[in-house]
Amino acid sequence: MHKRERLLRWLTDSVPPQYVPAAFFIHFPQEYRRGQAAIDKHLEYFHYTGMDFVKIQYEFAFPHRAEIQTPVDWAKMPLYGREFFAPQLDIVAGLVEAARGEALVIQTLYSPFMSAGHTTSDQMITGHLLTDPEKVKPGLDIITESTLWFVRECVKLGVDGFYASTQGGESHRFADPALFTQYVKPYDLAVMEEINRVCSFNILHICDYCGGYTDLTPFLDYPGDVVNCSLTLGARTLTPCDVTGMFGRPFMGGIERHGAIATASPNEVETLVQAVLQNASERFILGADCTLPGDINWDHIRTAITTAHEYK
Repeated sequence: MHKRERLLRWLTDSVPPQYVPAAFFIHFPQEYRRGQAAIDKHLEYFHYTGMDFVKIQYEFAFPHRAEIQTPVDWAKMPLYGREFFAPQLDIVAGLVEAARGEALVIQTLYSPFMSAGHTTSDQMITGHLLTDPEKVKPGLDIITESTLWFVRECVKLGVDGFYASTQGGESHRFADPALFTQYVKPYDLAVMEEINRVCSFNILHICDYCGGYTDLTPFLDYPGDVVNCSLTLGARTLTPCDVTGMFGRPFMGGIERHGAIATASPNEVETLVQAVLQNASERFILGADCTLPGDINWDHIRTAITTAHEYK
């Protein structure tokens, strides 16, 4: 059975799964982020590590717009289409053609709020929403339209889904939760409801790159077949079963990206993974809480994935 068929069965069967799927992600060096070099490196990594699906990295973040300095300037946000997204779509097309017969292929997707941060800075988009959120809305509308255009083109090319990353609900971000509810979440949902409507395998990634969370309840109604997040929630340390119970869907994760997987011996990695799996629910995907360090030894990743596949 191909990995594709096995993971689809894992998603939909009512019987207990016969194996634990696993996948970890890294950013490849600059020379492997465009064209055929990017396609080849993704395939090399997928086959070497033995992971259960292909996740396409997204390395073409929205460019910085120096003309956006105040909230009112978000009206100047341009709409991006084929010319801007073409290099990423070429990678998508190549990987779908090369790998879709063997495995599910999903595309990394940044939320409109995250893309607004790339356009200016994380600090600036946060400050503008704190100062005059209504003036920021035209920019977020345009960014969402650009993102949806990219989503629809990826679907035309044959992707099976998206690894949809969101930020904005971190504990340090907005003292007033209404800012997240009114000016971040609606744009997240506009994108995620679209991918949920047209794709068979989507992962909701609650990203803690910019800061941690004390409350995940704002995300509980987000679509997504699987949820991926850190197990650190304020002063608490969750278990994979805790997250599965909160969201009512499978959890992907269990491994801290800067922890032992990057530095331990193969035997220690195996022991680490076995400890995680002992606290996991039936339907669980072993992975990290976010992207692993780019210089990690691929053998560590292969050991972790093999351990998951062989776990009884």
